[in-house]
Amino acid sequence: MSYTNPTPGGYGPPNQPPQQPAPGYGYPQAGPSYPAAPPVGYGQGPGYAMPMQPSNGMGTTGLVLGIIGVVCSLTFFLWFFGVILGILGIIFGAIGRGKANRGEATNRGAATAGLVCGIVATVILPLLGLLLFASIMGAS
Repeated sequence: MSYTNPTPGGYGPPNQPPQQPAPGYGYPQAGPSYPAAPPVGYGQGPGYAMPMQPSNGMGTTGLVLGIIGVVCSLTFFLWFFGVILGILGIIFGAIGRGKANRGEATNRGAATAGLVCGIVATVILPLLGLLLFASIMGAS
């Protein structure tokens, strides 16, 4: 049995039927479809989960608001904003300390500092300003 090449002249690759161009991106393929591979999980045994990330946002927010409240309370024309920011610093600092006590956060010191700065901005500095204003008015 001898093999004959169906190409003219007997040389080169055999004639093949014309192929259609491959479909563009996003078109379904004409061939068989295979299911996607299942997601690969962590190599941990049952009952072990990834540890939760600490939620330090409340304590940090309390610290930032408390510091800005103290700075605003020190100025004469922004004392009202300092009192409002101080109240917010007290609230966020207290929530942050509660989270730190429950073990949900790791920034107990920042939350405590925010609480203290909020108290200073809300109570102590406006009280000192009021006493200073009263002494100036009483001296004249």
